[in-house]
Formats: sequence, C-alpha cells, structure tokens
Amino acid sequence: MKYRRLGKTELTVSVIGVGTWQFGGEWGQDFSQQEVDQILDKAHELGINLIDTAECYGDHLSEKLIGGYLKKSRRADWIIATKFGHHFHDKFSRTNEYGAAAVQEQLEKSLRALQTDYIDLYQFHSGPDEAFDNDELWTYLDKQVQAGKIRHLGLSIAKNDNMHQVGGASRVNAQTIQVVYNRLDRKPEEAVFASCAEQDLGVLARVPLASGYLSGKYKPGAVFAGNDVRHRHDPQHVARLLEEVAKIKESEVPEGVDMAQWALAWCLKHPAVTTVIPGSKSPAQVEANAKAAAFASDDHPQARVK
Repeated sequence: MKYRRLGKTELTVSVIGVGTWQFGGEWGQDFSQQEVDQILDKAHELGINLIDTAECYGDHLSEKLIGGYLKKSRRADWIIATKFGHHFHDKFSRTNEYGAAAVQEQLEKSLRALQTDYIDLYQFHSGPDEAFDNDELWTYLDKQVQAGKIRHLGLSIAKNDNMHQVGGASRVNAQTIQVVYNRLDRKPEEAVFASCAEQDLGVLARVPLASGYLSGKYKPGAVFAGNDVRHRHDPQHVARLLEEVAKIKESEVPEGVDMAQWALAWCLKHPAVTTVIPGSKSPAQVEANAKAAAFASDDHPQARVK
C-alpha cells in the first residue's frame, strides 16, 4: 500500500480506501456483520486505513456495521470519514436536513453507530448552496471540532463544477473535498482540482469505477436488479456509458491488465487526487482494488512513506 497526505488535515491516508454505501443495502446485497468484518479485516491486512461512509447509507446502517467492526479492532488504525445532511426514509428515499439542530442529532447518532468518541473527517453531504451558506451550521461544527468529537471537516459536493462550495471551503474550515472523478467523468479537472491545490485541500475521488461500469464486468445490454441503485439509471445513458467503456478497454487499457485496477490507478495519477474510495462487496474485491496502489506514483505531490 502507498500513502498520501490528506491536504492540510495532515492525516496520512492510504491511496485506496473502502467506500461503504453498499453496506446500506442499496447495491443489490444485504451484508451481515461477519461479511463486513471479513471485508475490513482484508482491508487492514493490505494496509488500507480509510473507511468512507454516511449517515444515510441505510439510516446509519453502514455506520453500525462499521462500528461493530471497530469495537473489535484498534480504533487508532483507522481514519473514519462519514457525512451529514440527509435523513434516510427507505431505500432510495432521503430528505435534506442541514440545520444545526438536525446535524447535532445526526452527529450523535453517527458517533453511537460507529461506537467511537470521535470522527476523523465529517463531511457536508451533497447539500445545496443555501445550506452551505448557513453560518449557524459551521459555527456549530467548529464547536464540535473544539470539543474533540470531530477532528476535521470536509465537503462532499453533489455537482462536479460547484465552485461556490469548493471556493468557500477554507472559509468554513473544510479541509477536504470529495468529488465524483473517474475516466468517464473528468469535470473536476476543469476548475475544482486547481482550487483544491490552491487551498491545500485533500481530495477523495468517489465513484472511481463509475458505479461499477469501469470494472470491466458489464457489457452493453446489462440489466440490474430492482434492489440495485443502478436499476434507476437511465437505460439509454447506461448503454452509452457501456459502449464508451468497451472503447476505452480496447484502446487505453493495456492487454492483460485488470480494468478496475487500471481505472483506479488512472484517478490516482492526477496530482490533486489524494485517495480513491471504491466500494467493495467482498474481501476479493478489496484485494483486487488494493493492487492498484502499486501503480500510484512515488513522485506524487502528496506522497508519504509509512
């Protein structure tokens, strides 16, 4: 595994993390505690130290499964990133709740679910600009940082060109940006990454495999089950994506190279990107993802030896 400095947080994170939206049950599979333990055990074994989750991945369900694991492991071995701002109602159904009082309740629930006294990175979760501009919210969160419940604040932006929030990150004491970035979606390269570099913000690239489309497992015409969030994607858009993936695989991925590993390594080449957080449904997927770290440059601006 290789490691990078997560912007001005000064945290040292593995270049491959574990995304855990799937633990909330919206990616075609329900997970037992044992299955989650096996996934995270494998991640730890391979040197991964970053877990990214959220309050609305199954009404704190993902957090609870992670918490069940954390109570049996060494908390200091992990950098736990979670998010706030959404209230889960049912699968694929959420409402926004970004008021200070609502976020206070979410934070306490997240701490209980994760079975921890502190969260390493607490991220504003894809909220509108109106919520971002609420000074009361950030005043409350700064107090939680001072109290030690939160180590660092971050932003998980909904749109890859939201420069209002990216540009205002330092103003609200956010030290990281989480953004969709992959070979099929390069929008952050236009302005977001430059601002992150200027402000010394760590960058977490989410959806680095484009919701699995860049994994190389799906061909044009693939159909997803009703309990998989991808069944809600526009079929024509999916068809276009898969056709583009097929062209990328033929023209850009070296022969004999696993496409998912190539896609993760592709993201890590950008000098602004600190880490990628692909979801993993099994220890085997964790292991396959971790192999992409071998292609991460030792000359990256944020590279660290651990």
